[in-house]
Amino acid sequence: MTLFQKHIYEITKKIPHGRVSTYAVVARAIGRPKAVRAVGSALNKNPFAPHVPCHRVVRSDLTVGGFASGSHAKIKLLLKEGVIVRGGKIPSKYVLSYHSLL
Repeated sequence: MTLFQKHIYEITKKIPHGRVSTYAVVARAIGRPKAVRAVGSALNKNPFAPHVPCHRVVRSDLTVGGFASGSHAKIKLLLKEGVIVRGGKIPSKYVLSYHSLL
């Protein structure tokens, strides 16, 4: 595992049950605000799920985004945690801010 991945996983572990954050917020929280796609790629390869809850990271437009097991599995996990998904989008009330992850 690279240091970059380690930082991503550490930040992602801070996202609590029933909440989500975005790939962009995670990238910013690790000090690499332009590395949004790289964050997504690292989370797609997450060997520590569910301890590192990569299913709690969504796109900036609050659509669910990808997931190694498919977006339907990601939605199912989020629903199980009480996160509402409407039309493939997460209502903003479930989204953590950048400052919540520091």
